Amino acid sequence: MQMKKSFKNTQTVELHQYTLIIALFLLIVVFQLLSGGKVLTPMNVNNLIMQNSYIVILAIGMLQCILLGGINLAVGSAVALTGGVGAILIMNFNWPVWTVMLVILALGVLIGCFEGFFVAQVGIPAFIVTLADMLILRGLILAMLKAQTIGPLPSSLTALGVSHIPSLMIPFGGRELDLISLLAILVLAAAMILMDGIKYRRNKRNGVANPPVWQTAVRIAVIVAFAGFFFFKLAQHNGLPVVLLILLAVAGFYHFYTERTTGGRKVYAVGGNENAARLSGIEVKRVIFNVYLNCGLLSGLAGLILIARNASATPTAGENFELDAIASCFIGGASTSGGIGTVVGCITGAFIMGVLNNGMSLMGLSSYWQRVVKGLVLLGAVTLDLYNKKKAKQ
Repeated sequence: MQMKKSFKNTQTVELHQYTLIIALFLLIVVFQLLSGGKVLTPMNVNNLIMQNSYIVILAIGMLQCILLGGINLAVGSAVALTGGVGAILIMNFNWPVWTVMLVILALGVLIGCFEGFFVAQVGIPAFIVTLADMLILRGLILAMLKAQTIGPLPSSLTALGVSHIPSLMIPFGGRELDLISLLAILVLAAAMILMDGIKYRRNKRNGVANPPVWQTAVRIAVIVAFAGFFFFKLAQHNGLPVVLLILLAVAGFYHFYTERTTGGRKVYAVGGNENAARLSGIEVKRVIFNVYLNCGLLSGLAGLILIARNASATPTAGENFELDAIASCFIGGASTSGGIGTVVGCITGAFIMGVLNNGMSLMGLSSYWQRVVKGLVLLGAVTLDLYNKKKAKQ
């Protein structure tokens, strides 16, 4: 009975992820038609990845807060402050770039520790703590930059946000393609087969039912084909962006952390039922503190990538980033009550938001209407979540 239930839960999660991928595919097709074929040009695919890299990173950090049943409204302001401090150290004090990178990440950790202390130790609701921190951080960066942009930043830093892995071009069909980007497709397929093989053996060892082999094969084929298409597009335009490798490393680490480690399972346990987690011996305060620390670290990384991409720091940087990160998590299947959500889902949700932004911009839709559309999408995602919960209780 337990095996059947576990298999059913696994099918439900995978079905939702399939639905998200299908939704993303349809959204791309719609905007490809409405924009006159501009969405899937190699240059725009490259821009889509670069423009959304920091939102994806923030969404991964935000997911952990939402898994606890909390929120973090300060991530956008943290991006502005960490990036702004880094730019000031470089431009005004001539600090070495590598040292500044470490300072930016350390400042992000410090911000996360500040929030984690008040949420975990003092017991103030996360909404209040992060709302207050949002105001504090935004005020600080406005005061530091005096409402002015600082830059241009040195190329040794901006390379992080705009450069690509050195290409190895080969002739293909009358044009040249980057061999490294094409090999990335094979690496992705091998990695998925390896991970599914490990999961299959672990489930068998623990007495958990596995899905049919053909279902796993179809899932791998669909995901590799979908991702491979975009790698093929990148192969036509400068190859793999450096920021994509950073994004893949962050996504891979936190996917492994949340799905395969004791620390990740504790986050789900605390978010699912905090009292039960405490009674089972989990140090709830430490789990909450670590989650906000991680979110601060990822905010610092997003701030670093943002100033590298823009080659400057502005006091208004990061505005509304927290809204896109929150929306990405809920669109990706995270529950408003905590305890439910995946890194893969939130990344897919982030790219759905990214395609919405990019597609509407290519169509020439004003920023006012773009906000309306994104608000409706977020409302629809949360409504669907609540509907599924009510249906499950019946």
